[in-house]
Formats: sequence, C-alpha cells, structure tokens
Amino acid sequence: MTTDPQQLADESFCYLTTTGRVTGRPHTIEIWFALDGYRLYMLAGGGTGADWVKNLLRAPDVTVRIRDATFAGQARVVEDAQEDALARRIVVGKYQPGYGEDLTDWGRESLVVAVDLAVREAGG
Repeated sequence: MTTDPQQLADESFCYLTTTGRVTGRPHTIEIWFALDGYRLYMLAGGGTGADWVKNLLRAPDVTVRIRDATFAGQARVVEDAQEDALARRIVVGKYQPGYGEDLTDWGRESLVVAVDLAVREAGG
C-alpha cells in the first residue's frame, strides 16, 4: 500500500538517510520538514557545511522516513527563487507557532534542500 506523504505532514520530524561521501555507509539524521505534495523541504542551518548536505550533493539518492513510511527520493539544493520562498514559508510556518524562540533568522539564512519523493514507498 502506498502512503500519501501529505497524510504525514503534521509529524514533528522525519529521518533523512544519505550515503556517506567518505564511508559510503548510510547516514541518518532527524530533521524538521514540511511537505508540498510529493516534495519535502528542509532547512540546513549549517548550509553547505552540514555533513548531510555534503553527502546529498555527492549522492542525491536518499530515503526519507516519516513515522512508519519510508520514501525514496532525489535530494537537491533549491535554486529557484519562488520555490525557495515557498519552502522557507512552509517550514518556518509549521514550526514557529509552537517554538519558544523566533525562527525568522533561521528561516531566512538557512540553505533550502528539497527531496523529490518517489510516488511509491521505498521497498514497496
């Protein structure tokens, strides 16, 4: 059965697994995200210096787990200005209401990363 990722949009975080650029081994992080259909957005506060970003730049094939659903996808740094603005708005908009600090600077200064999710769950 295929899960529509949008059904998981309210989950607090996802698990992004990249392939280590040095080791070649899977590397998983827990990270905030927002969904727009089959496109998942994350903000990298460390920019291109973050290990997970370096990994996906080297090997864009990733998996994303949200709750008990795992999706294959292609990760990329967002370069289109309109898509960048959308991603920042929906990620910050999801987390700001319940967060104790102002996320404006984080939302403005972070690197936007998208994962274009496969329509079928990984392994499905």
